[in-house]
Amino acid sequence: MEKYCIFTEEKKFTLASVEVKDGCFSAIHKEKELSEEEAFSCPEDFLLPGLIDIHFHGCLGEDFCDGTRKALQTLAKYEAEHGITVICPATLTLAVEDLEKVLSLAKEYHEEGLKIGEARLLGINMEGPFISPVKKGAQNPNYILKWDEKLAERFLHCSGGLVKYMGLAPEENPDFQRFIPKMRGKVKISLAHTNADFPTALKAYQAGASHAVHLFNAMTGLDHRNPGVVGATIEEKEVFAELITDGIHVHPAMVRLAFEALGEDRVILISDSLRSTGMPDGLYDLGGQEVEKKGKHCTLTSNGALAGSVSNVYDCLCTAVKEMKIPLRKAITAASLNPARSLGIEKDYGSITVGKQADYLIVDKDLKQKAVYQAGKKII
Repeated sequence: MEKYCIFTEEKKFTLASVEVKDGCFSAIHKEKELSEEEAFSCPEDFLLPGLIDIHFHGCLGEDFCDGTRKALQTLAKYEAEHGITVICPATLTLAVEDLEKVLSLAKEYHEEGLKIGEARLLGINMEGPFISPVKKGAQNPNYILKWDEKLAERFLHCSGGLVKYMGLAPEENPDFQRFIPKMRGKVKISLAHTNADFPTALKAYQAGASHAVHLFNAMTGLDHRNPGVVGATIEEKEVFAELITDGIHVHPAMVRLAFEALGEDRVILISDSLRSTGMPDGLYDLGGQEVEKKGKHCTLTSNGALAGSVSNVYDCLCTAVKEMKIPLRKAITAASLNPARSLGIEKDYGSITVGKQADYLIVDKDLKQKAVYQAGKKII
């Protein structure tokens, strides 16, 4: 059996070989543990767990919120081919009937089961519509709503429970301490596109919110007199935080700070990719708004606001390691095991472990992908 430098669930590199049976890892034959420096210097390729993106919108001209089967298949195929084997796409802030259509189609697609060559759709991240117009970013302000418990339940019903995250700006909904606890066990409430100050964000987390959408972006920042949503996220030790490491959205120094302040178990790398990902420079639609892509930058043509990215999570992982000086083991954890834990699917996904699904990548020492496997079957 061929040996690889395997990244294990213990967040360590190990020289080992693996066996797969019935789509799952059936055995791992370990020879010796390696430091990260030794892992990069040994001749064997890396064997890494399939990555998970819990927040992205589109690619190759398609968007999750197009609400078409073609869009879903395009996204799932593109992600799988880039080593992202589990996906949890994000919705835009749209009209309620459009969102319900998107959620219902995703439910149907999910219930069809595994399609080799297409990433597994195991969740939906509802970024809007319960957000702040002050921190709307590139979301469409025409469809922003106040929290509505019955509507939230409708979204959950339409998706068949596939919605795993629901964004909220607590300062726009003063009774959040009443309704957040009522959603516990149904969906994770995330702080998203919010202008909340530190005390308000902290109260929201203490009420049961457990997730921060794209940390530093579209939220109150870290100030020494007003720590904002960022400070509250650091303070509450059970909260996961998304981080876009595309080299555009967050400065490398702040990425390093986030890993240090939050700890490696709470950071989740996301791409926040738009339909312009994998496409030439030009103009593209984003929920009824026009976006211009120039290189790695995407901005609204109306006001120049920074929109999403044109990266995927594997590219973000490479950028974090090569350009931001994040250790590879931390970056892998933040793109595989941490999102699996946040989604509640770590029993079956997120690491190279006996009994888990055999979704994995073969990567050389320059972090160039050589192969992607899904349920033990090679797809590229």
